Amino acid sequence: MSHSTVTELPDAVVAGLTAGTLAPYLGPGLLSLCEGVVPPADALALAGVLTTKVSVPGKIRNRLTAAAQFIENFKHRKSLVKAMDEAFALSAEPSPLHRWLATLPSPLVVDCWYDDTLRLALAQVGRTAWTEVQGLSQSEHFGTWTGGYDASGAPSPDPVEAPLLYYKPWGGRAPASNYLVSDSDFVEVLTEIDIQTPIPAQVQQRRATLGFVFLGCRFNDQLPRAFARQILKRSGGPHYAVMADEPTRMEARFLDELGITRIALPLAEVAARLVATQPLAA
Repeated sequence: MSHSTVTELPDAVVAGLTAGTLAPYLGPGLLSLCEGVVPPADALALAGVLTTKVSVPGKIRNRLTAAAQFIENFKHRKSLVKAMDEAFALSAEPSPLHRWLATLPSPLVVDCWYDDTLRLALAQVGRTAWTEVQGLSQSEHFGTWTGGYDASGAPSPDPVEAPLLYYKPWGGRAPASNYLVSDSDFVEVLTEIDIQTPIPAQVQQRRATLGFVFLGCRFNDQLPRAFARQILKRSGGPHYAVMADEPTRMEARFLDELGITRIALPLAEVAARLVATQPLAA
């Protein structure tokens, strides 16, 4: 399978998102659309924030998962969680695209970053019929892979069936400070992810009829690739990724492997086009 590149936003993407047959798959790059002060918007920036709080050896200072592991080992898991909470304490004001995404009828949204911007957008547009499922660290919740929450942030032990399932595989600051961020956090999940154990049953059910649209994602690191590969497994397709920059060799190979069509346009331009369309009422 190989990927194709288009330089226009396909009508099929707009139609699929507004009809709910394509699911948004969000990455940290979406924060670039928010005005004002935003939390760290990529792994390098987040590593920089964490290592200003705790002294970390120079050779791992720019490597997020290794720096987080060092803090966890030499301070305590609580110190790492506190540093992450502080890094994401400031909420970004949702962009017009965040609010537009919050109105979509898609049964599933995947969000691979720790900020709570889309959660705020869902509240701003008055959505209440949604459930959130977050990945959990095995160091804090051994044997339990995910935690469920309702729209108010209250724990929902067995996530209720809601029209929208908001899935944050790496956790997030709100509502309960769940983070997959250290080497050991990810190793635990990656040893099981091939057999899909950490991926919630509802995600597996809902993806079967869906394609995904990657917004604000890059795949120049093995972690985002590994998660996307397993979340897309046995999904309906087709898949698209908004990526203005030429992909790296590993990114191109990943897009080929999953048959993802690259939309070679700036995210801001795609966002403006999408926001100008009116989704079906969710």
